[in-house]
Amino acid sequence: MTTLLIVSDFVAGADPALDFATLLAQALGAKLVLLHVQDEDALKAEPSSAQLPAATSAPQALQDLARTLPVPAVAEVEAGQMEDALPAAISRHRPALIVLSRPSAATAADVLVTTTALNVLRSHACGLLVVPAEAPQAKLPQRVLLAADGGKFTLGPCVESIRAMLLAMRAQLIVGHVTESATQHTAQQALASVVRTGLTLDLPAVTTTHVCHAEPTAGILQAVAEQRAELLAVVARPHTLLWSLFRQTVTAQLVLQSAVPVLVLPAQPQPTSTGSQASARRTTSAVR
Repeated sequence: MTTLLIVSDFVAGADPALDFATLLAQALGAKLVLLHVQDEDALKAEPSSAQLPAATSAPQALQDLARTLPVPAVAEVEAGQMEDALPAAISRHRPALIVLSRPSAATAADVLVTTTALNVLRSHACGLLVVPAEAPQAKLPQRVLLAADGGKFTLGPCVESIRAMLLAMRAQLIVGHVTESATQHTAQQALASVVRTGLTLDLPAVTTTHVCHAEPTAGILQAVAEQRAELLAVVARPHTLLWSLFRQTVTAQLVLQSAVPVLVLPAQPQPTSTGSQASARRTTSAVR
């Protein structure tokens, strides 16, 4: 069974990340793993935006929450540091997707979760979904904008799970391309780079949109608004998953600024064989 791993504080009240993950699990027939990490060192330095009850009652509170969900769910409360607990949980459960909540005003402890998750993506091929706390009421996205720069990339093993997620959502995929000039023909190059990965196989006809803007981040967010996208997907190349470099990337700015959930897709090193090219040729018929 497909597993979605949710990392959150799971406090009482609305939790858009949990709501989104629950809907997605229902569509996929997947189970949820609710992970709460009580990182005492981080909390001493600066408390996070919210916390479960004290360690003695946290496991019971999380188990109670898991039992109320309409999908299979297990609860795990770990004491220790996030950089140790998250990789261990991923090794145990092999999730197809990691889901995080992005608080409106993130503290140092909140940022630590995103930092650790991004570092983990360097060695674990799965997607990372970041859901802003102010996201609208949860529903499965019907329109997904995938920002692509036209450069070649591959998604490796995670392409299957991401494609399954798009199919389950029955979403319209739109490839967005931003350039400083008004030349639009490069949007087809961006589309071709996505098709090569195999991501578009069996999806409804994929469309493109082009935005002319000097700032990539602003241009992509403009495309999200113009296309009424409810989910933004971005490709994180291996070097951008190093947090020291990630802070300065377009991907980081989108994760922090987007009003809609952001799906980070970890690009893998280019394959040496031509098998993927043959697969890409078979998928072109799905593109219009």
